[in-house]
Amino acid sequence: SKAGVAGYIVSFPIPEVVMGINSFMLGAQSINPNFKAKIVWVNSWFDPGKEADAAKALFDQGADIIVQHTDSTAALQVAEERKLHGFGQSSDMIKFAPNAQLTSLTDEWGPYYISRVQAALDGTWKPDNVWLGIKDGAVKLAPYTNMPDDVKAMAEATEKKIAGGWNPFTGPIAKQDGTPWLKDGEVADDGTLLGMNFYVKGVDDKLPQ
Repeated sequence: SKAGVAGYIVSFPIPEVVMGINSFMLGAQSINPNFKAKIVWVNSWFDPGKEADAAKALFDQGADIIVQHTDSTAALQVAEERKLHGFGQSSDMIKFAPNAQLTSLTDEWGPYYISRVQAALDGTWKPDNVWLGIKDGAVKLAPYTNMPDDVKAMAEATEKKIAGGWNPFTGPIAKQDGTPWLKDGEVADDGTLLGMNFYVKGVDDKLPQ
């Protein structure tokens, strides 16, 4: 991002979504400490019209890269039209934005569903909390495209680091208002993340309550 500003299109103000915003910001600020993000809540997981309008508004407000926690390709298509860039969500959207998509988070839940059905058939199923991620193959990133080789190498290294067990929510981390949240080396546990109801610094938005 040349502007140092991302536009982030989001669905609902729940911890899962807030976690996504905050983890993106921590990554961006590891490169540019002054990086900012503008937020638009569309109150839907899938609404191409609202997502497209949100992308246009965010670009008009100075963002030069788009991020989303919604599921349509509309935002990336706006980025494609404006010759800007962005990140997809839930599936690889490269066919809809071949020059705009940098990568996309893809959900690979098939193996998990198969294992749960098999457990039910075997009589071994029991309710439990399951946290799966990159190392488990439940979450993947689409091929890195439309970026310099050094940026691609950095992204691949970070992905490998996370797969190896590194937690992006490792201190020091401050909240949006500058209040210390995690001390140096302190790691947020699952319960803390499941209750996340605040932004980290750099988010240009008031979190709906």
